Amino acid sequence: MDPIAIVMMIVALVLVWGGLIAAIMYLRSRPEVVGGPHEDPDLVRDDEERGSQPHPFRDT
Repeated sequence: MDPIAIVMMIVALVLVWGGLIAAIMYLRSRPEVVGGPHEDPDLVRDDEERGSQPHPFRDT
């Protein structure tokens, strides 16, 4: 392999794996809050009702 190709491969690997590690660290430091006081009870009830119904399908 050419030196340019090796450098580009290293840059791509650092970007991909570095982005993955950065995303994991961000999500671990700021987890998503579920069931907080800001949720609308009507929307939560609608979601629960929709989740208990079978998935609609089309016959086309």
